[in-house]
Formats: sequence, structure tokens, C-alpha cells
Amino acid sequence: MDLIGSILWPIKWVIELILVAWHWLWTSVVGMAPSSGWAWTLSIIGLVLVVRAALIPLFVKQIKSSRASMELAPKMRAIQQKYKGKTDQLSRQAMAQEQMALYKEAGTNPMAGCLPMLVQLPVFFALYSVIHDAATGKAGVGLVDEGLAESFRDSSIFGAKLSTTFMNALNAQPTEWQVVLLAAVLVVFMVSSQLFTSMQMMGKNISEEAKAAPMFKQQKMLMYGMPFIMIFSGVAFPIGLLVYWFTSNIWTMVQQAIVIRRMPTPGSKAYYDRQRRLAAKGRLDEKEQQELDRHEGHPQGQRQQPVGKSRAKRQSQKRGGKGTR
Repeated sequence: MDLIGSILWPIKWVIELILVAWHWLWTSVVGMAPSSGWAWTLSIIGLVLVVRAALIPLFVKQIKSSRASMELAPKMRAIQQKYKGKTDQLSRQAMAQEQMALYKEAGTNPMAGCLPMLVQLPVFFALYSVIHDAATGKAGVGLVDEGLAESFRDSSIFGAKLSTTFMNALNAQPTEWQVVLLAAVLVVFMVSSQLFTSMQMMGKNISEEAKAAPMFKQQKMLMYGMPFIMIFSGVAFPIGLLVYWFTSNIWTMVQQAIVIRRMPTPGSKAYYDRQRRLAAKGRLDEKEQQELDRHEGHPQGQRQQPVGKSRAKRQSQKRGGKGTR
């Protein structure tokens, strides 16, 4: 067994455990046929739910890291300005040390924002290996025996086998058009969902200060460019893996929408949208209301803060009580 195989072995074992557990649920409890493509498709979707739910703590850490990095941005720019034009090794080393000291002081790490993606990559490649082995009827490293491998190999949805790729189906004699069409649709859905997620993040959850940073354009090009890379990689992956990828994108899209609405980046469009909603309910303190007024361009001291229903009721009761005395 090579080095990569040794690293992926325990991950493959866990993946097989989760897949077999979901497959047992759909076949033994729900009553689907063991060789049903939908039983295996739902098992793959179940795998996504388990993996992404397990990554929620890392996602929360990613959010905290992003917040901390944004707060450090002015200090980082000051350090960069301090060493601007200095290209010698000692200056570059000193700049790196000062930057890492800032990250350490803030209790964050520049790599923390990439943790969820980095953790998912081994899972993705391990699942590819499991599906590839099953496509040849080969038993896995754990609970996927030869019988289950053959069941997966022969399973299909909409007439397309889960173990077949777009390119293999296109080059087959005769061409397997069901696989070609389903794979093409899944790739389009994957690209669209990823692109929407990138637009959602870049358009609503980036502060104006961050947009003014030199690296923003590079990040924007990367986030908008990544979805289209899926077109070239997606045609080489089996249908089962495309189902996993698309379902994971949907999870990301929903999770990000919730975070942007409830915990937006301070200074972003989503942040001020949230502040307006809270102001309408009378849930902003005086400092937050003043900040919103400045952003909205309202003259200070001339705008009455909205009062929530419960608060208005209490104030009304107090005025009524004073009138009776």
C-alpha cells in the first residue's frame, strides 16, 4: 500500500461504515431494494449530512478566524507599509514574524479559514476511491463486501449507473446517453450552486474596507473562477461522486445564507441589512443605532429609535400609571 493509500485507508473505512449504515436504513427499515440506485443515492446524500454536520465546529472556527483577520487588517497594512520596498531576506523575515505575532495575539491563524475545505478534500478523494473500487466489483477496506460492491456497480438512477463517468459514457460503444445527460445536468447544477455561493459571499458579506484591500481582486477572481474549474474535473468523476459534490454545495449555500443573515461581517451590506431589521424591532442599543444612523446619513439626534412592541407596551403602561396619580 502506497503512502496516499495508507493515509486514506482509515477515512475510507469510516466512509464505508456510514454508507453501509445509511444503505441498511433505506433497505431494511424503509424497504427499498438493496440494488436500488436511489437507495445508494440517498446513502451518499446521508454521507454528506454526516460529514458536513461534523464540520460545523470547524465552520464556526472559520467564521471567528475571518472576523479576527478583518479586525487585524489595519495593523497588517501598517506592517506591510513599514517594510514597503524592502526586499532583502532579513526584512521579509521580520515582516513575517510581526504578522505571525499579530495572529498569535488575536488567537487566530491565517490557515483557519481554509480548514473546512482542507478537511473535506481527503473525504472526497477517499469516496472517489470507494466508488472506483465498487465500480469494478471490488470489496472495500471495511464493510463494503463484494456483494455490496456489485450492488453499487449495477445500481442506477434515471437509467444512469452511479459508477460511470461522463467521459466513459461518451466514449462507450454505443454511447450511454443517460449517463452523459445526467452528468452534464449535475455539473451545471454544481457550477451554478458554487457560483451563487461565491456571489452571495462577495456581494453581501464583504465589508467596504476589505473590498478596498489589494488582495480582494485576487480573492474575487479565485472565488468566481473555481466553479468553472468544476466543468473540467466534473466530467471525469462518477455520477455518485457528482451527487456528493452537488449535495455538499447545497449544504454550503444554505449554511452560508443562515450565517450571512444572522452573523454577517461587520461593515458589510448584510451587516447593515441585519441592523435595519433589528432597529425596526427596537433591539439596537444607543451606540449601534448611532452607527446605523451615520451609515444611513441621518442627522444625529433627529431620528427616533424604533421601539419594539413589548417595550412600547411597558412605556404606555407607565404613562397610564402616571396619569392616574
